[in-house]
Amino acid sequence: MSVAFTKENDLEATAADLPDRPVSTHPNLVTPEGLALLDAALEAARAAYGDAQAAGDIEADRTAMARATRDLRYYNARRATAQVQEIVPNSKTVVFGSTVTFDREDGRRQTFRIVGEDEADPEKGTVSYVSPLAQALLGKRVGAEAKVAGQDVEIVGIG
Repeated sequence: MSVAFTKENDLEATAADLPDRPVSTHPNLVTPEGLALLDAALEAARAAYGDAQAAGDIEADRTAMARATRDLRYYNARRATAQVQEIVPNSKTVVFGSTVTFDREDGRRQTFRIVGEDEADPEKGTVSYVSPLAQALLGKRVGAEAKVAGQDVEIVGIG
């Protein structure tokens, strides 16, 4: 077909190329707070879908509808598979939901909470339970050492 018969900025084609959000193959473990975050994200996705439908001119902005549909599928799937984990208070070992403080070889002290994949945000002090950091720390006690990013760390606190 000649390019004369195609739009230079074909929004429908762009929307069709919008990839699905990848869904992890790991169990969807979440903290109670993580479940609330999933519920909020699902509600936001429903609202975005409704807004895209209400805009009425879906032909003009297929990307908004595609994005809303994609997010709605993702959060519906994540909410349906969420497995809320009860937090174990005063655990003697690092478990899902624990807040772990450790000292690095270079003198830095860091603290992270081990949470579900969708609620992990290292900048806010949370890491996914499937992350290499969490995997190195799970099951350890205060005073134990672990190898994190090629460095030895010592666990100094579990909360």
